[in-house]
Amino acid sequence: MYGKCDSIEDACRTFNSAHSRGVVCWNAMIQAFVKCGLMEEALELYQEMHSLEIDPDIVTYTCILNACASVAALEEGRRVHAKIIQSGCKVDAFVVSCLIDMYSKSGSIEDAYRVFISSCNHDCVSWTAMIGAFAMHGRGKEAIQTFNQMCRECVQVNDVTFVCIFSACSHACLVNEGHYYFECLNPVYGVSATVEHFICMIDLLGRVGYLVEAESMIKNMPCDHNVTAWSALLAACRTHGNVEMGERIAERALKLNPDCASGYVLLSNLYAGAGMWERGDRVHQLRINRQVHKQPGCSWIEMHDHIQRFSSNDRSHPQIYQIHAELKSLSAEMKKAGYLPERGVNMHALEDKDKEVSSYYHSERLAIGFGLISSPPGNPLCIVKNLRVCVDCHTSIKFISKIVERVMVVRDARRFHRFENGSCSCGDYW
Repeated sequence: MYGKCDSIEDACRTFNSAHSRGVVCWNAMIQAFVKCGLMEEALELYQEMHSLEIDPDIVTYTCILNACASVAALEEGRRVHAKIIQSGCKVDAFVVSCLIDMYSKSGSIEDAYRVFISSCNHDCVSWTAMIGAFAMHGRGKEAIQTFNQMCRECVQVNDVTFVCIFSACSHACLVNEGHYYFECLNPVYGVSATVEHFICMIDLLGRVGYLVEAESMIKNMPCDHNVTAWSALLAACRTHGNVEMGERIAERALKLNPDCASGYVLLSNLYAGAGMWERGDRVHQLRINRQVHKQPGCSWIEMHDHIQRFSSNDRSHPQIYQIHAELKSLSAEMKKAGYLPERGVNMHALEDKDKEVSSYYHSERLAIGFGLISSPPGNPLCIVKNLRVCVDCHTSIKFISKIVERVMVVRDARRFHRFENGSCSCGDYW
């Protein structure tokens, strides 16, 4: 109860005061941590449970798989998978879905697919999980192939299945396919279009520059006052540099939700991209004056069986000086290779040297620096970020992947980015 009410301190106090704690009690506390987004604490409690020789059950394992998925704890997830097999627990379609979700969100789409094809227990949820996994990794064609196979096997699809399909089309820029499935949604599959379906289609149209069509779709939505839809179109205006439309869209978005930071950030970035620094600064200052705070950027990386967490401008890590030294060394090589710091609203007045130093402190850059000094050359790195990766970090990681000759997988709030030899799987649009 306390966990579901986001009162984690009371939940911990109740748990710690219990004289007898069986597996159900441990599961409840782990679930409370997961519900409150405290994945590292959930994993630590699971380890404590093992040290006290309390046998987990399938509920424990599915909760921990969710925690592993959230912070991309791939090795811990693999150990949980092995424990499930060893324990003889029934692996039903729900457990299969949790495993697919864990492996795909931890960067291993190959392991997710192996779990999928090796299981005989499939329902709509597990099929949808596999389609969603392909979507998040930008593998739109594989997502559509899996969907078609699902239909051939007469598995009932639902609205979530189509959210995954439209997301897959969006990430892979499959415009014709997206249009086709959207038109077939109700007549062929008997699924009513939801706001989420419209938002995915608006994102798809915006990606390829069909901004007018995307705006028209918003106006035809069941509810045209959805701030997420307007924000998706505003992001597309930023990408395609359409300042005139972006200003109009931003006005709608900020009117609907003046306390949402993304509208201010997207508009200021739109101005920055067009070199309109004064307007960008005014929007930035407006957000500050209204006390609308951006969510702090955080990144996670699993290294040597431990989850390392970094926040933007983090100086608390015991190896922070080594991390900064590594990033500084890489910066010199990046500069030789042609890297130029992105001139964002908050950085355009800085000298180039200051821009480079400022970007060191982004959480994903710190996580990558730690990964590079903590693992053998050539080992791939997998990082999770709670926000979308910024343009400057995206550009930087492309350079770094080529310089150090490593694959770097970054999961941001939208999708996976696989950086290899100087390019990214997203095609520089996310």
